[in-house]
Amino acid sequence: MLSGLLDSLHLRRDRKDADAPTRARYAVDPLRPTRSTMMAWDKPLFLVCMALLLLGLVMIFSASIALSESPKFKGVKPTATFFLARQALFIVIGFATAAVAFRVPLAKWQRWSPLLFIGTIVLLIAVLVPGLGHGVNGAKRWISLYAMNLQPSELMKLMVVLYAADYTVRKQALMHRLAKSFLPMAAVVLLVGALLQLEPDLGAFMVIAAIAFGILFLGGVNARMFAGLSVVMAVGFVLLVMLNPWRRARFFAYLDPFEEDNAAGKAYQLTHSLIAFGRGEWFGVGLGGSVEKLHYLPEAHTDFLLAVIGEELGLVGVTIVIALFFWLVQRSFEIGRQAIALERTYAGLVAKGVGIWIGVQAFINMGVNLGLLPTKGLTLPLMSYGGSGILVNCLAFALVLRVDYENRILMRGGRV
Repeated sequence: MLSGLLDSLHLRRDRKDADAPTRARYAVDPLRPTRSTMMAWDKPLFLVCMALLLLGLVMIFSASIALSESPKFKGVKPTATFFLARQALFIVIGFATAAVAFRVPLAKWQRWSPLLFIGTIVLLIAVLVPGLGHGVNGAKRWISLYAMNLQPSELMKLMVVLYAADYTVRKQALMHRLAKSFLPMAAVVLLVGALLQLEPDLGAFMVIAAIAFGILFLGGVNARMFAGLSVVMAVGFVLLVMLNPWRRARFFAYLDPFEEDNAAGKAYQLTHSLIAFGRGEWFGVGLGGSVEKLHYLPEAHTDFLLAVIGEELGLVGVTIVIALFFWLVQRSFEIGRQAIALERTYAGLVAKGVGIWIGVQAFINMGVNLGLLPTKGLTLPLMSYGGSGILVNCLAFALVLRVDYENRILMRGGRV
């Protein structure tokens, strides 16, 4: 009898030790034993996105407050709060759309991804149709929806995340074969690139290519083959720059922006961006105190918003923005890794794909503002002015939150 009691105690202790990690992972609230103390969704991720959106809203107001007096808007005459009000409207639309997207299971997004991708290609073609496409500053990238202008190239960034993730899952067993894994996706990306070059929009093409091939790499494509083809792609991008006289001139101007001809010509934006960062020093000149936004720095509320942040909030403000973007990218990869560990490869690749997209685009925008990269028309995600960008960024992080939400349901033992 004593022997049986001891065996029973040892069995309970072994079971208790074995269950310890599980209890730590799925802690139970003692006041509500039927509920887990694990949050239902990732509130820190939501709050960081909100922080960037609201900081961007404040900085857009500051950067655009003098635009009502600009000759560019002669005949339109926006008020000092015109861009603030429109950006606030874009954020509201983005939130409403994201709330709907969050309620859609990832399985449905996977099922719809080929059709959504094809539909966005049709929109890229529609931009080029006379009467449908709307041009700004010599680029034809928008379709007018009256309340806002839709930019299909922004929408394509999200669609390529969904499509490339689905493609990688379907071709998982063929990732070591060039003809059956890499080349079909390369052909699709080149088609998208050709349409984007007709707008033209090289910056969007670079981001889309990085997303597609980044997801393929994460999905298990042969590393040596991937490295070789990446070199080919890099050479292709160099040729796109060198064979275009306008792009070539901007590239060489970026190498010496303060040379007299460059400073007054192709490197005009870059020189004034660098002046803005220089004026900001450590803590900035104060919110609203920027001089460069007073018609010196073009596109201060869109592509060069970070320069205004640097001037008004200084190195400290820029460092905080960089840290928030780094955290977003890292968290997206963590959520993706967790989904793959739960055998949800598509969901995991979607989360990581969003991380690649936001990381690459933020890096390029920051590099351009700081003079580390040639000037390229890419906005700062979640922060720069623009309806399409804000809408698609909100949708992207709604999907990341959905991936995390489904992960938490599965870790509780539920079903999605």
